[in-house]
Amino acid sequence: MDLFGFAEQKKVYQPLAERMRPNRLFDFQGQERLVGENSVLKKAIDHDQLLSLILFGPPGTGKTTLARILANETKKAFFRLNAVTSGVKDIREVVEKAKASQRFEGIGTILFIDEIHRFNKAQQDALLPYVENGTLILIGATTENPYYEVNKALISRSIVLECAPLEDEAIRKIVQRAISDQENGFGKLPIHIENEAVEYMIQVANGDARVALNLLEMGVMIAESTEEEIRISLALISDASRRKPVRYEKNGDFHYDVISAFIKSIRGSDPNAALYWLALMIEAGEDPKFICRRLMISASEDIGNADPQAIQVALSVAQGVERIGMPEGRILLAQATTYLASAPKSNASYLGINRALQKVQTEKIAAVPEHLRDSTARGMKARHQGDAGPAYRYPHTHTYPNHYVKQEYLPDSLGESDFYEPTDQGYEKKMKAYLELLREDD
Repeated sequence: MDLFGFAEQKKVYQPLAERMRPNRLFDFQGQERLVGENSVLKKAIDHDQLLSLILFGPPGTGKTTLARILANETKKAFFRLNAVTSGVKDIREVVEKAKASQRFEGIGTILFIDEIHRFNKAQQDALLPYVENGTLILIGATTENPYYEVNKALISRSIVLECAPLEDEAIRKIVQRAISDQENGFGKLPIHIENEAVEYMIQVANGDARVALNLLEMGVMIAESTEEEIRISLALISDASRRKPVRYEKNGDFHYDVISAFIKSIRGSDPNAALYWLALMIEAGEDPKFICRRLMISASEDIGNADPQAIQVALSVAQGVERIGMPEGRILLAQATTYLASAPKSNASYLGINRALQKVQTEKIAAVPEHLRDSTARGMKARHQGDAGPAYRYPHTHTYPNHYVKQEYLPDSLGESDFYEPTDQGYEKKMKAYLELLREDD
């Protein structure tokens, strides 16, 4: 090959992830909520009435690809700026081109700004008049929460849409398409890839299509090949990613065994073991939302009122992980895990609701005692006149010590049912003592 041919080849080369960007909405994988048949974006495309958008979400979830597709599908001019390297001057240049396109060709312009949160206030303000008067249709992309990082004036002129991490099936289809595509992918090569290798790519990608495609491209580059076959194994992909493969199928036995060990370690007050199982799940690409749900359940089922703060910790961590994502979210997950594992334990609330449900499910439903029924005009109107029974006594009346008065709250048929039996663990010990004190005064 001569020097000019080599230069030309270098000029046109693009990474696999860039080559495989779809140009049509039909080929776009994932984000069904945003681009599905009845979605706002699909309808906007069909009616050619696209509005300015702010797309936010983790890397590799299709923000840039979606912006290009919107430009293609609506027949708009497309310009792209990166907020890290661009400034007000670049914005003005695009504005002049947009005005020319509108004046001479009658077409609108989409300006895609990657990492828009990195624009300072002056740069963001420079966009406002052109977004407002329709010179530009802005599509901003950011990995940060735009409500914190993008100024309110720009937010108010845009529709904010969240791009969630891609589902496993979406990434699987993207990888398979790259293997079979003869124009932009590896369809002309005799590739044989183990199913385990594909699944490992999906795990490592953790919702990021670019990671999976980069790993596939690396695998093809380093694989030992013959004229008949380029074989890509799990071991090869593991080496390419410099990570040890974790055999962890989301619906397999090992998945359920690990989460069981995680919860039992928390219940058994062993923070070291709980952290190990947490680390295994994180390394295997387990959905952080799934882990958070299990932490919230554990906080109530195994800790309960022994430490009422436990459920608040679990809820706060779930919210925090959703906002900041991974890998930083692992720190929050570790905090909740160690807190719950180190907290005093009680399953009294869990047992209590189960006892109450069993009573409701197996015995005749008793009428609500008269003095507990609705006393509003609506409630009284629906009730027959006659003996109203004992009157309800309001515990907050100043004549009742400790804001407590002895009266029946269960139907007579249930008698003194003890559904909730507080333990002597943690804060629940104080609750138990308080309830016993009230009953001593009856």
